[in-house]
Amino acid sequence: QLQASGGGLVQAGGSLRLSCAASGQIRSHYSVAWFRQGPGKEREFAAVIRWSDGDTGYADSVRGRFSISRDHAKSTVYLQMNSLKSEDTAVYYCAVSPRTGFSYMKSAYEYWGQGTLVTVSS
Repeated sequence: QLQASGGGLVQAGGSLRLSCAASGQIRSHYSVAWFRQGPGKEREFAAVIRWSDGDTGYADSVRGRFSISRDHAKSTVYLQMNSLKSEDTAVYYCAVSPRTGFSYMKSAYEYWGQGTLVTVSS
């Protein structure tokens, strides 16, 4: 089970940190990703981290502004979001893929959290 938290209302240019806590074991070859779904839009990939070595990947739209990290001891993944823009407004979901190797595709992810709303005011 995944529990996402940390969303809220922030002004453009501000920062937020999202958390995704897993109640079960995250195996070393798993990847944990953040996806987001803006109003009237499809759910899209934002960032991913491999649990074993911390290797990361980002969507072009967030690279350089967002940073994904993990805490093994807490079985938690974080998404630090800086320089937020109005177009970052979305419900953010964390998800776990049991497949070996990175994936940016929703279909690769089998376990999903409930989502946390981020609203960026301009």
